[in-house]
Amino acid sequence: QVQLVESGGGSVQAGGSLRLSCAASGYTYRRYCMGWFRQAPGKEREGVALVYTGGGSPYYSDSVKGRFTISQDNGKNTLYLQMNSLKPEDTAMYYCAADQGFRYDCYSSSWRYEYNSWGQGTQVTVSS
Repeated sequence: QVQLVESGGGSVQAGGSLRLSCAASGYTYRRYCMGWFRQAPGKEREGVALVYTGGGSPYYSDSVKGRFTISQDNGKNTLYLQMNSLKPEDTAMYYCAADQGFRYDCYSSSWRYEYNSWGQGTQVTVSS
């Protein structure tokens, strides 16, 4: 099972930027469905961005499209989430997730995909 550790969260003002990192370890297979999710207090978990590391286009939720960018560095086994033009409604705990699945299932299931590995989360707070 993959171990995931997120970092890079913090407090910023609206309009600012942050880059989250998700360091993965404990695996050698290079084809994973990986995603970023977030959960604000009192709200359900929300999918933000996902990508299939074995070759696939990024996919974003409508709420972050055009502002967030998901990317990967296979040499460093790290997934990133670049967040620009942050808004107060982006405030949440952000989690990365991974699963050794098939590309078709990764995209067809989208946010309903059942990931078997999750990180501990990193807090993002955006003030107005």
